[in-house]
Amino acid sequence: MSGSFVIAVDGPAASGKGTIAHRLGEAYGMPVLDSGLLYRAVGVLAARQGIDFDAVAEVTAVAQALTAEMLGDPAFRTREAGEAASRVAIHTPVRLALREMQQAFARRPGGAVIDGRDIGTVIAPKAPAKLYVTAAPEVRAERRWKQLKGQGEAATFEEILDDIRKRDARDGGRADSPMRPADDAVLLDTSEMTIEQATDAARRIVEAARARWEQS
Repeated sequence: MSGSFVIAVDGPAASGKGTIAHRLGEAYGMPVLDSGLLYRAVGVLAARQGIDFDAVAEVTAVAQALTAEMLGDPAFRTREAGEAASRVAIHTPVRLALREMQQAFARRPGGAVIDGRDIGTVIAPKAPAKLYVTAAPEVRAERRWKQLKGQGEAATFEEILDDIRKRDARDGGRADSPMRPADDAVLLDTSEMTIEQATDAARRIVEAARARWEQS
């Protein structure tokens, strides 16, 4: 047994990974970091300053100035924020600027749960527990559509599905830290699961990983 017990939860947008990560955090008494929120914050803050998403140096400066205390803005949870996150996340300097904050979180002595798209591959490649949570694009689009509708945002299912497919292509096709399962991650397809079923399955995966970690 070496290092902290880190649970890496990766996967595409609206797969359920965020909810699963928070429920795992509650179950194990660990802090949870939504790494996507960092990129959402950078995208929204850059847009507020009138910075073009392709202006790498300026967007990177926004990322370098980001602190944990700045992450509570509800604007970071909107549809536009998700799109902005995907746009700024393709830039290597932006990813490097946010990497230390994520890795410092992973080094917490009591362990941590981190969800994102490159946690098990880049941020915490030695995490004892790695999950890759996914679902069919149509299922994810319906989940996101219902979520946004509940927040009062106007968008059609077709628009959300188009967003999902574009984000998948950007996140999976970027040169730096593309979204993909770590070689030793356990795949969890939640397409046919309720969130309770998905959480139970995730806990079983983590329990098996924890048992191996404690014996190592």
